[in-house]
Amino acid sequence: MTTTEPSLVDLSDNESFRNGFPHDTFVWLRANDPVHWHEPTAKTPDGEGFWVVSRHADVVAVQRDAATYSSERGGGRERGGTGLKDERTAGTMLNMTDDPQHQRLRSLVNRGFTPRAVGALEAELRRRAASLLDRLPAPDATGAVEFDAVVDFSRELPAQAICLVLGVPESDRAQLLEWLDRGIEEDTPSIVSADTRRHLREYATDLIATKRANPDGGIMSTIIEARSDDDGSQLSDAELIAFFGLLFPAGAETTRSAIGGAVKVFVDHPEQYERLRADRSLLPTAIEEIVRWTTPSVYKRRTATIDTTLGGRTIRAGDKVTFWEMSANRDDTVFDDPFRFDVGRHPNPHVGFGWGVHFCLGASLARLEMKTALDALLDRYASFDSAGPHEWMPNNRLFGLKRLPVRAVVAPAGPAPHAEESHP
Repeated sequence: MTTTEPSLVDLSDNESFRNGFPHDTFVWLRANDPVHWHEPTAKTPDGEGFWVVSRHADVVAVQRDAATYSSERGGGRERGGTGLKDERTAGTMLNMTDDPQHQRLRSLVNRGFTPRAVGALEAELRRRAASLLDRLPAPDATGAVEFDAVVDFSRELPAQAICLVLGVPESDRAQLLEWLDRGIEEDTPSIVSADTRRHLREYATDLIATKRANPDGGIMSTIIEARSDDDGSQLSDAELIAFFGLLFPAGAETTRSAIGGAVKVFVDHPEQYERLRADRSLLPTAIEEIVRWTTPSVYKRRTATIDTTLGGRTIRAGDKVTFWEMSANRDDTVFDDPFRFDVGRHPNPHVGFGWGVHFCLGASLARLEMKTALDALLDRYASFDSAGPHEWMPNNRLFGLKRLPVRAVVAPAGPAPHAEESHP
């Protein structure tokens, strides 16, 4: 990685991410301008510049101080949000609210995301992971299978998982994924396009009405029926629709990127895959390293509520402040040799699931999905090689692979060994 000033890319332009994350830019920023003012460009939403926070310590500081750095509004700004564009859903959507509204929403949706409810999905997710691999072509004469690790596997398993969570019928999954893929790839200042948001709102409206009339005991039904311990209130239809609009894209896309990114790193670093096959007890640390390495949601934004100072720079009330978790997860003051992938990395204080009050609601579900996916791959394949050029999704928020053709060598009969020794 370069230590001289690179040509700093336009971070508000999705095209800057078409060939991968611009790590060179952030290596330089962390070393020389860790709280950087990004001037507006033709691609910058609202025509406003924004702060770029790149060091781990500063990223954590912003997330810890919700009073100074608001997820909702600030400094006279009526709308904020987590992206570069001011969002009208700020104040309604879980990730775009501050306390006390955030605490109220979180306490209600947590009724559905209990450890027991998430754990109950494991057997079905394992069945589905095996089924996806069963659908692949038979091995060739050399004992290898060629497939697209994203299209055929990492795209499908998280989508099926989030549909289970949200109670989406199997017959509707393909349509929802089509809307999502199209919306992420369009050149838009938001995570997904306006058309995709509209489709998801309309779908959620019908789904919520159906579950109100016919509760099924699933996670989404539990959330719909949940009542506040303080005043007995329930989530409104608008809040439930906003929750669906947050969870479906986030749940389907981020874990897809993590699992697809894991396969790519095993193509690039086969010794790490061999190490994991030899010692399955490394799975917990491997999962955390995959989250650090891939960081599927690469940045988020807050709005300064008051004049403040960060990293020696003066931030004014109302300024947009973006913090780049992908950059924080490569900070060499925190991670030893940060551009080395290590399935046994410990400690690993990554910020891939966020930090503070907005720590990822679905972290336990994401970890379960990754464990299920990795177990299925480890049981079935001895190694991975590239079978063609990979392709990145051109999106500066939900960053990941769109295509990853691989050639997987089928493992000898029986699962890979599970070591008895435990690791931290």
